[in-house]
Amino acid sequence: MKGRSVIVTGVPGVGKTTVVTGALQILDQEGIIYKTLNFGTYMFDVAQKEGIVKDRDEMRRLDKDVQKRLQKRAAQEMAKEEGNVLIDTHASVKTPKGYLAGLPEWVLRELMPDTIILVETDEDQILLRRMTDETRTRDLEGSYSIGEHQQFNRSIAAAYSMMTGCTIKYITNADHLLEKAVEDMAAILR
Repeated sequence: MKGRSVIVTGVPGVGKTTVVTGALQILDQEGIIYKTLNFGTYMFDVAQKEGIVKDRDEMRRLDKDVQKRLQKRAAQEMAKEEGNVLIDTHASVKTPKGYLAGLPEWVLRELMPDTIILVETDEDQILLRRMTDETRTRDLEGSYSIGEHQQFNRSIAAAYSMMTGCTIKYITNADHLLEKAVEDMAAILR
């Protein structure tokens, strides 16, 4: 990868894609261009070609060895991109057997990010967003479980930083403060 490589993560329902979209619109007006890559889309495309899933929400239920293989293939494809790249992904995936690193060593070696940004907010806000999002099939879990997942993401992001030397930044995407989150994201990406 040539250019700047930034990874943006957050638990499902935190609104990371919304924050990223807003920040990239601001930067585009300033002449700062990032190519946005969605790690899950890359993995899903590979899995669909192999005929092992029908929709994205099935991905987290795949056997961990299958997920590892898909992660590696997705990272290899993404590493070919040039210019400033923003990768929208999850720091970890909550599976029925436990947390799975979203960016294991073999993925990080390919991507070598300059910065990892964690988008976070209050667990109750995330729960409400998930309950009202009719476009996705999400696992049922409470606020405590969502908070645990966010804390695990912080911990694993620190490990990712140790492996790559990248910086870590937190952005809060609180209800009614989307503009602040978007500005914070744009400032980091500049």
